[in-house]
Order: sequence, then structure tokens, then C-alpha cells
Amino acid sequence: MISLLGQIFRTGILTEPHPDTGDGPRREIDRLHDDILNILGRALTIRQVDAGSCNGCELEIHALNNPYYNLEGRGIKFVASPRHADMLLVTGPVTKNMENALRIAYDCTPDPKLVVAVGDCGCGCGEVGAMFGESYASCGAVDNVVGVDLRIAGCPPTPLALMQGILAAIRSRST
Repeated sequence: MISLLGQIFRTGILTEPHPDTGDGPRREIDRLHDDILNILGRALTIRQVDAGSCNGCELEIHALNNPYYNLEGRGIKFVASPRHADMLLVTGPVTKNMENALRIAYDCTPDPKLVVAVGDCGCGCGEVGAMFGESYASCGAVDNVVGVDLRIAGCPPTPLALMQGILAAIRSRST
């Protein structure tokens, strides 16, 4: 056993050093987190509503909770009930089946509330949004059903764009 430990100490660490990828994106994420906490002074609670999307935006929203972006570690939480939410994050074109559910979630969210439309479908812009315009099965963009405070375009928007949009919505509330 002692000879094995001696060999380990003589050999040293054999792994390669971590590659330097730059601190630009990491600093931007930290700045966004700090700005949100400075503006609100408390945790922001978000209720995400899928109004009929392809789930591309949801995948990017779920990425916000991974260890790299770590929204919850910085005081921004996703909640299961709109009654506990400060913000509704709505994805997809609003289908006729989800129209009433979105209105109920909007009415249950306490004032002052923020509504953020996510993705090209929810914003009603771009090729995909035009494809899912108003029809017998779709109400179209989110603002055709409830008032929207901010739109985050992209198909799907990146997690960093989502964080910047959330920050912009909070800044618009604080002014």
C-alpha cells in the first residue's frame, strides 16, 4: 500500500489542463443574474405556459435551470401555479384548446404581472409564426388572447436571449 501511494505522489496529476474558453458568456450570465436581483430585491417567480408550441422553446427554457445558467441558484424560480407567479412565459401559437386555459392563467396571476411571449410562434413573426396564423385551430400570436409586455423572438431563442428578455421585462416593470 505504501509503495502504491509513493508511486501516485511521484507520478503527479496526468490530466490535461482545462481549456480556456474565455469568460465573456459566463460574465454576461452573472451580470444578468445580479441585475435581476438588484431590480427586484427578491426572487422572481415565473409560470411557463405552453399554449401549443413544438417544444423547442421549452427545451431552451429548461436549459435555464441547468448548472451552467443556474437561474434557481440566483433567485429566479419556476412555479407550478400562476397564483404564485410574477411573470407568465408563454410559448407557441395559442391553439383554440389552450385559449381558455391561457386566459385563466392570466386572470389568476396577481397584479402587477408581466407576460412574455417566447419564440417566433408566440410573437406572431417569422415564417413559422405566419404558418400558424389565425385559423379554425389557432388564435395565432399570444397578444391575440392576452396582453403581452415583451416578445422574445427566435426559433427557438437561446437561453441567453431568454435571460436578457426576462431582464428587459423586469426593467420595464421597475421604471
